[in-house]
Order: sequence, then structure tokens, then C-alpha cells
Amino acid sequence: NHYMLWVPPGFGHGFVVLSERADVLYKTTALYAPQWDRGVRWNDPEIGIEWPIEGEPQLSGKDQIAPLLKDAEVYA
Repeated sequence: NHYMLWVPPGFGHGFVVLSERADVLYKTTALYAPQWDRGVRWNDPEIGIEWPIEGEPQLSGKDQIAPLLKDAEVYA
């Protein structure tokens, strides 16, 4: 559908794909710097997102090892 969503720099975000296929394109305000990339566990009970999925999702390697929010690195 070619919708776009602006996410401010440093703002946590995530998504789930419910179809067989999806194309996701990220546009950034600066060059990607992997040393500053952070994540939190998708199913952290403290965050409490009710994902509309059944069974175990297919996750990236990075998402498989993401920490809980309480254990995540924070940079100001």
C-alpha cells in the first residue's frame, strides 16, 4: 500500500508481518551506525504488547538475542 511512517531518531519501534510477504524499507536521517543499534525483546512482559500472532514468530538473529527492557543499554 506504500504507506510511510516517521519514527524519530532513537525512538523504539517494531512491527509484525501477518501476510506471506512484506517489503519494508527504512529511510534514515543519517548513515546507519551499527555500533549504536539497540533493541529490546519483542515479547517483554513489562512492555505488554499483545502481538496478533499464533505460535512462535520468525525473528532475526538480532531480535532473538535482544534483552528485556530492564536490562537494555541506555544512552543519553
